[in-house]
Amino acid sequence: QVRLVETGGGLVQAGGSLRLSCTASGGTFGAHAMAWYRQAPGKQREWIATVNSGGTTAYTDSVKGRTTISRDNAKNTVSLRMNSLKPEDTAVYYCNRLSFLFPWGQGTQVTVSS
Repeated sequence: QVRLVETGGGLVQAGGSLRLSCTASGGTFGAHAMAWYRQAPGKQREWIATVNSGGTTAYTDSVKGRTTISRDNAKNTVSLRMNSLKPEDTAVYYCNRLSFLFPWGQGTQVTVSS
């Protein structure tokens, strides 16, 4: 059973930065595209960024230009660097495959104060 573990969240002031990391135990990302998602209070989980096995990335408009997703296939990790954080970025952040999802991890809480 694959277990996803997200780390790196915390409380940060608006305009600050965070780097989130995700590792998988019990399995590998393989050649699948990996993604970060987030779920804000009272809202559905949303996709925010993807990186495929070749390193090609895509972002939702709300984070584009201030977010970088990356992966290390050898270490089986995927990271998310977010700059210029806004209060509306407050959410629990999750990683997973883009398709053929693993069981969801616990996520990591990001809280941005104004």
